[in-house]
Amino acid sequence: MEFKYDAYCGLYCGACGVLIANERDKLEELAKAWKVEPEKLECHGCKSETSSSFCVSCNIRSCAESKDIDFCFQCEQFPCTRLVEFKNDKYTHHSIILRNLAFIRDKGVGEWLEEQRIRWSCPSCGERFSWYDEICKKCGRKLHNCVNDLKTVQHFEKTEGEPQ
Repeated sequence: MEFKYDAYCGLYCGACGVLIANERDKLEELAKAWKVEPEKLECHGCKSETSSSFCVSCNIRSCAESKDIDFCFQCEQFPCTRLVEFKNDKYTHHSIILRNLAFIRDKGVGEWLEEQRIRWSCPSCGERFSWYDEICKKCGRKLHNCVNDLKTVQHFEKTEGEPQ
């Protein structure tokens, strides 16, 4: 089974705890912890045929698919209200999407995927971690997670503004 790590909106699915649980065969464990049916958490990434219940009804995904685009920056309406609201919602890991989309647009998806693979891997042991992990589950090292990223984005926006 193939996993897809890029999403239309600029999220890196490779740092999603649900996708990581799927890859590591820990879906039952996660479903039990979250008190949901394991089938609702089956996911191979936003752009795959198998998406979790969190992603299958995503209006950004359906919009991009209807316009036959790979990333939101390819749309004439970028950045649309829907995308900006998603970036600014209560989920911290959404805060970086416009920066990610700018990187993909400027450097390409291949370079971005490699940068993200490194970014979301423990610097000490190389174990991939999720957006909210604070400590590496393999070696115990303190991690720079999406909460730390939000602080960086907020600083960037205050000094330079949103990427276009």
